[in-house]
Amino acid sequence: MTTATLEPTTAALNAPATTTMRAIVQQRYGHAEVLTPAIEPIPTPAPGEVLVRVMAAGLDRGVWHMVAGKPYLMRVMGFGLRRPKTRIPGMDLAGVVQAVGSGVTRFKAGDEVLGTAIGAGAFAEFAKLKEAQLVHKPANLSFEQAAALPVSALAALKAVRDVAKVQAGQQVLVIGAGGGVGSYAVQIAKALGATVTGVASTGKLRHVLALGADHVIDYTRQDFADDGPRFDVIIDIAGNRTLRHLRSALKPRGTLVIAGGENAGNWFGGMDRQIRAMLLSAFTRQKLTSFVSIVNLPALKEIARLAEDGVVTPVVDRTFTLEQTPEAFAYLESAKACGKIVITPSTVPQQG
Repeated sequence: MTTATLEPTTAALNAPATTTMRAIVQQRYGHAEVLTPAIEPIPTPAPGEVLVRVMAAGLDRGVWHMVAGKPYLMRVMGFGLRRPKTRIPGMDLAGVVQAVGSGVTRFKAGDEVLGTAIGAGAFAEFAKLKEAQLVHKPANLSFEQAAALPVSALAALKAVRDVAKVQAGQQVLVIGAGGGVGSYAVQIAKALGATVTGVASTGKLRHVLALGADHVIDYTRQDFADDGPRFDVIIDIAGNRTLRHLRSALKPRGTLVIAGGENAGNWFGGMDRQIRAMLLSAFTRQKLTSFVSIVNLPALKEIARLAEDGVVTPVVDRTFTLEQTPEAFAYLESAKACGKIVITPSTVPQQG
């Protein structure tokens, strides 16, 4: 796994002003083939905004959905009906503050930061974000690790602590434990004192154990619902099991949290399963629920603190250069990654 640190040099921080940057753009929805390199204007921070030189940007299934425009419900919800509103993809980033707009009080040029570029785009040498989308990067994290943190860790924290309300001594099953959200879910559940069983493919079992899981189940060889223990909490991130199947592994008063969906067609992409779970929950002693992960400043500060304190450690499977972004998407679709995939844009923009 790649853990090298990209530290900004004095020359990089004081590079001559330029007007353009390298970026990955998409003009239409699709897969890796719609991602093309381009030269884009470097954005200028408006009042309350921060310009960040992007050192690393995270890639996960959430970004894949944004690029693909699936489920179609996303387009209706405001992401763009025929084409994406945000031409530059990417949601997670870590980097160095290049400039700040008027009214910004928490950051100055040279600060190392991490945050979410939702609506701005992270697959570029620079990104312009609102001040509330950023927090200071913990010193114990590399830029790559920091870029693997925001969206996935926020979703895991919401699922495990806030929705499932995991308690010490509970038996917790994490389905999809080897992925970006799952890696954090295992660590957070363990930190809360639970006994954690992780479900993953054969090649990811050692990775899940290294995260702190007490037990692992290879879903290619064993069904977690077959004559095994029943769980107090199930966190379903993989999104390809029926409600009946999941409930059969849950204790009579257990809690199921559906944190992902990848199996229900182009229109809903699994969200219909989440809706059915919440409707069914009113008629059973089991709590069947889901949630919407909302990125906000207090939540960003919390996950940065957890990483700084060593409660969670971001896992970076592999890094790709900006020009290799289509290859990174292909690797993501292979489902082989343990933890997160990271894109590393150049630290010095091209001359305009």
